[in-house]
Amino acid sequence: MTATTSDAHAVRATILILAIAGFASTFAGRIADPLVNVIADDLGASVQAIALLATAFALPYALIQPVLGPFGDSLGKLRVMRFCLAVLIAALIASAFMPGERSLFVMRVITGMAAGGIIPLALAVIGDRVGMETRQVAISRFLVAVILGQMAGSSLAGLLAEHLGWRGVFHLAAAITAIAFVAMTVALKPSNLVRPPFSFAVAMARYRGLVAKPRARALFALVFVEGICIMGVLPFIAPILVAREAGGAAEAGIALAGFAIGGLIYSAVVGLLLRRLGMYRMLVTGGFFSAMALIAVAFLGDWRLIAGALLLLGLGFYLLHNSFQTQVTELSADARGSAVALHACSFFLGNATGPVVVSLGTRLFGTPATLIILACVIFALGLFAAWVLARTAPQPAAA
Repeated sequence: MTATTSDAHAVRATILILAIAGFASTFAGRIADPLVNVIADDLGASVQAIALLATAFALPYALIQPVLGPFGDSLGKLRVMRFCLAVLIAALIASAFMPGERSLFVMRVITGMAAGGIIPLALAVIGDRVGMETRQVAISRFLVAVILGQMAGSSLAGLLAEHLGWRGVFHLAAAITAIAFVAMTVALKPSNLVRPPFSFAVAMARYRGLVAKPRARALFALVFVEGICIMGVLPFIAPILVAREAGGAAEAGIALAGFAIGGLIYSAVVGLLLRRLGMYRMLVTGGFFSAMALIAVAFLGDWRLIAGALLLLGLGFYLLHNSFQTQVTELSADARGSAVALHACSFFLGNATGPVVVSLGTRLFGTPATLIILACVIFALGLFAAWVLARTAPQPAAA
């Protein structure tokens, strides 16, 4: 076996283990979405309040990123990921025993903080070990597991809640995360590279260097808006179905699985899309698909049709998001963990802001008008992203 072949096998094995952890993280993050009405009924809380469990998870996920990124660069990305998996297990188990709305919110905050150290650092590890020419495809392969976790969390949570209750679903998430922790501990060993100790001054200097780059600022802003327009809608799918008498938790779970299936379709064809369209046209297409899907959700009254619209939304989202992720991993080779952390921070701040924006918009304008406004914004974002990333593209070095 040649050294090149051996390295390729090692990279594939690393991505496989990272994928298991990514699956567990996304599963844990998505299980509450189809259970909004079930949890609200059990705890005697309003649907609007429980829908904000998505914010309780996403906001701390975002805010912990500026801390975890530099620690990953200094202490080792895999070490930090293992610690976060352990905390995530404990938080999910505790969530299943929470007696009320407030205590569950607290545990979702801790869950979000722990989950924040898994997928972003996994992307940074891939950036360290895979060349730019094949990185977008490699990241898309990792995203298959992330999407499957999202799909399982969204669909299985709704279905299993009818048999296990929502608390049993949280226990299941803890068990899956424990499997990921064991797999990473046994199969992946941290690098033996000598790293300088963590330095706050060095971390801040890295962040200042990143934010000084126009391309970095554009990427961070783009995913923030993307998170509001797309991810902010998902927690409201179950309430939308209930309001339209189109289904309950089970139907919402299946419909939300359509979003993940759209991502799987993207992962299957990303290589072809890169060759035929290129990144910039992929961004425009992603914005268009996302806009059409949101307009469809605004008016459809059958959960099966909404599931189809969410499939298109998932495809559009990953056309945008995977392109952003790949470009972020190339912003700084020396501070890749920090770059991905800031990107994740921006995205999940958008995730956390999204449900608030959608809730406010629904109260002021109604659901259809709110979704149409978001559709217009995401379509414009796709056009703007293609323009600004082309304008700030790194220039090849002079011969």
